[in-house]
Amino acid sequence: MDLRDQLKNLFPDHEPEPESESDSGNPDPNPVWLQEDPIRCIYEKRRGKPVTVLEGYTGADSDFASLTREIKKHLGVGGSYKDDRILIQGDCRDQIMQLLKSKGFNVKRVGG
Repeated sequence: MDLRDQLKNLFPDHEPEPESESDSGNPDPNPVWLQEDPIRCIYEKRRGKPVTVLEGYTGADSDFASLTREIKKHLGVGGSYKDDRILIQGDCRDQIMQLLKSKGFNVKRVGG
C-alpha cells in the first residue's frame, strides 16, 4: 500500500487534481531577464591576471547569479558578480559573447 492508497482511504471523497503539463517543450531552466541595451564585454588585467568583465546588465540579483553560474559552468572557469558587474577569470570574451548572443542578448565588445 503506497501513500496514494493510504490517502484515498483517509479521504475517500477527495478528487485528485489532474497533473497538467504547463511546460510546452523544454524551456530554459533558468530564465533571465533580457534587456535591449547592450552588455559590454571588457578585457582587463588585474594583478597580472586576465579578467573578462561584463557591465551594463540591469537584471535582478537572482538574474546576475543565474547568468554568472551559467557562464562559469559553460566555460569551466571561475568568476563572481558584484557591484552590478560579472567577473570571469581569463580572456573568454569570444565564448561569452557567443553564449550571450545565443541566449538573445545584445553584446558589445569593448577594448582590444
